[in-house]
This record gives sequence, C-alpha cells and structure tokens, in this order.
Amino acid sequence: MDNVDKEPSMLKQKEMIGAHFDRLAEAPAQGKKVVYTFVPGNLTELLLSFDVLPVYPEINALQSAMRKRSGDFISEAERIGHSEDVCTYVKCDIGMKRSGNIGPTGKPIPKPDLLLLSYTGCFTFLKWFELLREEYDCPVVLLHTPYQADGEITPSMREYMVRQIRSEVIPALEKLTGRAYDEDRLRECLELSRQAEDDMVHVLESAQNRPSPIDAYFGGVFYIGPMFTAFRGTKAAVDYYAMLKQEVDARIARGEGPITPDGPMGPEKYRLVVEGPPNWTHFREFWRMFSEEGAVVVASTYTKVGGVFDFGFRHDPNDPLGTLADYCMGCYTNRSLPQRVEMLASYAKKFSADGILVNSVKSCNSFSAGQLVILREVEKRTGIAGGFIETDLVDARYFSAANVKNRIESYLQMIEQKRSGKTEEVRA
Repeated sequence: MDNVDKEPSMLKQKEMIGAHFDRLAEAPAQGKKVVYTFVPGNLTELLLSFDVLPVYPEINALQSAMRKRSGDFISEAERIGHSEDVCTYVKCDIGMKRSGNIGPTGKPIPKPDLLLLSYTGCFTFLKWFELLREEYDCPVVLLHTPYQADGEITPSMREYMVRQIRSEVIPALEKLTGRAYDEDRLRECLELSRQAEDDMVHVLESAQNRPSPIDAYFGGVFYIGPMFTAFRGTKAAVDYYAMLKQEVDARIARGEGPITPDGPMGPEKYRLVVEGPPNWTHFREFWRMFSEEGAVVVASTYTKVGGVFDFGFRHDPNDPLGTLADYCMGCYTNRSLPQRVEMLASYAKKFSADGILVNSVKSCNSFSAGQLVILREVEKRTGIAGGFIETDLVDARYFSAANVKNRIESYLQMIEQKRSGKTEEVRA
C-alpha cells in the first residue's frame, strides 16, 4: 500500500493541489481574500480575475477522507447535533472547522471573506452554506442556477444567470477586493480554460481505444482535479493537461492500459461505465477491486460534476458572462434524469462498454435519487448488464469491503455469462 505507483501527471497534480493549500495557509498574512465556493458551477475564472483564492469545502472533505481523517470530523459534527443522514461532506467540513480548521495537508484553512454559492441542482449546498454562515458570520452571495427540467438551456434562463452575475456576484467581489471588474483579464482566464479543456477532453475520449489507456473513474479523479478546482483559467492548468495528453498518447502508442495503484493494469477484460461518486475513505482498495479483475472504467458521470466538456462545451472568451452562465447550467448535477439516461446510454455505445455500474452513495441525494430508474432505463436502451453497489463519500462506517467486493465479482460474472449467452446464440 505504501509503494503506490503513480503517473508523472498524478505527481504533478498532487504538487499543484499541495501548493494551493500552501497559498491558502499564507493568505491572511499576505492580505489575500478567500472565497468559499463549490465545484459544480464554480466561477473560478471570475474569482481569479479579482485575484482571490477559492476554497472548495467538498474538496477539503474528500482529501481528508483519503488521508483517513474524515471519521473524527464526522464524529465531531454528530456530537454537536448533526444527523447520521446528513451529507457526510457537510459533516466532515463542519467537524473540520470545529476541530481547528486544519486542512488535509496539515495546514490551516483561512476563514472565508465571502461565501459564493453557485446552486447547481444540489439542495444540500444551500443548507451547507447556511451552516457556514453561522460558523463564520460573513457575507453570502447566491447565484441561483435554473434547473434543466426540460432538458435545455433557454435564452431566458441564460439572461437570468448573466443578470445575477453582473448585478450581484461582480459587485460583491468588487466590494470585497476594492478592485473594479476587469473583463479583459477575465477573457484571458477563459481562453486558458478553453485550451486546457481541449486537452482534457482528448484524454477522456482516449478511453475509446482498446485497451483503454486510462481509467475514467479512478484515474479520472486525478485528471479532473486541476480543471474542477483552483487551476482552471491558469497557465498551470494548460501545462498540466498538455503533459497529461502527451503521457496518455504515449500509452496508446505502446498499446498499454491504465496505471493502477499496483502499476500497469493487466489484460483488459471488462469495460464499464460508472454512475455516481467514488468512495474516498478506501479509494485505493476500491480501485483494486476493479483493476485486479481486469475491469477498466471507460466513462463515468462523476468526472462531469464540475463541467460536461465532452459534449462540446468550452468556455468562450468572446462572451465572458454568457459562457459562465452556460457552464453553471450545464453541470451534471443540474441535468434532468432523462438527460442523465441519455448521457449514460451514449457512453455505453461510444466506449463499447460491457456494462453500467451504479455506486449509490448513502448520503448524497443529488446523485442517488433516481439511480435505479436510470440504471433500468440504460439497460433497456443498450442491452448491457447493469450492476448496483452501495458505499458512502467520506464515512468509513458505510464501506463494507467484503460486501462491495462480492457484489463487484458477482456483477462481472454476470457480464461473463451474458457474453456466453450471446456466443451460443451466434453459434445456433
């Protein structure tokens, strides 16, 4: 477990995230303003144009879980009255704050100067920021994002979003920083985002190859990190994704599969599409349950929570506020169940998947609501085998390794039987 193989890009990503936590720890001494926000629908480019540092509470939670620190934070939140059924990201974050607000890297997270809530389909975000407002007593700005109930972004929805950004978000940032809105600077950030997004999509699309050079769920967590957090809109992100693209293309040229925690994966036996977030408290063990069976995830919905770029969206520097609105409304958690079904079915076909697996997370209603309906509908449309497992985000009490492993193995056996049945039909 200690000698975990990592790609150069994974090491680079870890270095980038660590450096961001260092900057946060130094922010108060350097007079830097800090804005708490969320991954889905974040306005990172706009924040960077005002030279403020973003903090993502759910990133703090998952990073803490990967370092085995989330259990104590959750216990602290429950001790002060938060229910077992509350999102464990929330409890981890509140518990971390009550325990000194020491971040995942062991350095302090500064208190927010502003809470910027981009509401994108997860009602928990609203309650979460209410709790944080009580903890920190700081201003809150809500960017309300219309839900794509009918499966499309209308001109009136877009206009509504742009109006909010212009009349509420930008004035709040101007007041916070004492700086005027600089649209040229925002355009520069958006152009850098566009470049990085091109290379990231190239990497995700590479899973169409056989063998797939990437795992688009477990490995994908590392790939999306810079894009979905503090680095979109920076030269550092452009450089990272150029490096990652080169790395993946080299694996394709050599006919290699993805890198796993134990090194290069063996022969590719199963190609899966996965719906739902991963478990973070046992992340490597969870990954091994797939890689040891020769199962590679060729597409996942979790890697779209911070932006659905593989269906054509790119940040547009020629329409700064409009493109920010489109980005917020297009995030996966802001999409209707029929849209999610269509996305998963298209992934199954595009990436020649053998099956679709749902990881249902106990405390995440945003993902878990409707997942069985989604699973059955995708099965019906595609004919591939569906599977269902249950874990949690950052609460180790809800990860039963033996149960999860047994379900995965049974599911892969079902895929094997389905293949045999098809073979017999052809022979007949």
